Amino acid sequence: MKFGVLQFFSWPGRRVPLPVVYERALERIEVMDRSGYDAVWLAEHHFNDFSVCPSVHMMATHVAARTTRLRIGTAVSLAAFYHPLRLAEEVALLDVLSGGRVNWGAGRGFDRKEFESFGVAPEESYARFRESVDVVLRAWREPRLSYEGEFYRFEDVEVLPKPLQEPHPPTWMGVTSGEAIRWAAAEGHSILLDPHCTHAELVEKQVLYRECLEAAGHVYAGRELPAARLLAVDRSDAKAREVAERGATWMVKSYVDAARRNVGGSLSVSDPTRTRNSVERYLDDVIVYGSPERVRDQLDELRDDGALDYLLCAPLSHDTFLHMTDDVLPHLVS
Repeated sequence: MKFGVLQFFSWPGRRVPLPVVYERALERIEVMDRSGYDAVWLAEHHFNDFSVCPSVHMMATHVAARTTRLRIGTAVSLAAFYHPLRLAEEVALLDVLSGGRVNWGAGRGFDRKEFESFGVAPEESYARFRESVDVVLRAWREPRLSYEGEFYRFEDVEVLPKPLQEPHPPTWMGVTSGEAIRWAAAEGHSILLDPHCTHAELVEKQVLYRECLEAAGHVYAGRELPAARLLAVDRSDAKAREVAERGATWMVKSYVDAARRNVGGSLSVSDPTRTRNSVERYLDDVIVYGSPERVRDQLDELRDDGALDYLLCAPLSHDTFLHMTDDVLPHLVS
């Protein structure tokens, strides 16, 4: 099993100056660089203190300067909000400056406020995202790009620099809905799975992906499919549950509001009519929490179920990150 960290830049209650949030995250990333983690994956969000990182590429450049080994992923670049040629240039430049350490994750986004604020019609969101991904990948692969699409047209453009990794950085699509999974599989893209689905849904989505991928004639074997899981680890199960409950409450308050503005498709946290309390849903079916021993057992179960070969950790506290680093990972990677 490989391990990465899904790094949010949350600002709960705005209790400390925002630069402190960034510095604490960067110090944590330096620990990852010295530990057994494969990559840090940076989350892009806009207009919300759930995660104040509007430019994952700028943040990733800073991360590259402070690390030597760690791979640097985007989880995700919200591709529909960029001009695709500019996006291709930025990620390629990051790959060069980092010494070829980029993992590119791309996603559509879902928050209607983001689309409206950037002037992107929500009803065009899927089509714009998919066309942008196509342009970026072709810009990296082709010496000069000519392109005729629904939204973009280019003639004989040389996009520079090219990525250091050949033919380009490894690429994943962030997916949540069945439609997105089917599209990614049909195109042969690898996928990133979100931290908000239940453990059972995680398995179901991976089964659907594999079936659709192989039906389209693509090979499943050898792919790394990072699956994000929210984690709360503390000295005792009781203390860990407190962390998990605080995290779930914050998640529902700050993230579900955005989910209700979903521009389309399905999002696991978006339905306010659920018969079960949303916080309880996170505690019962989504968050992995407990003492280090209990968390190791839960992760082993998910691995045995075929749900995890690459765990994308989303720690709900700094202590959780430290316990994962010191008390959980060494047992699972050995």
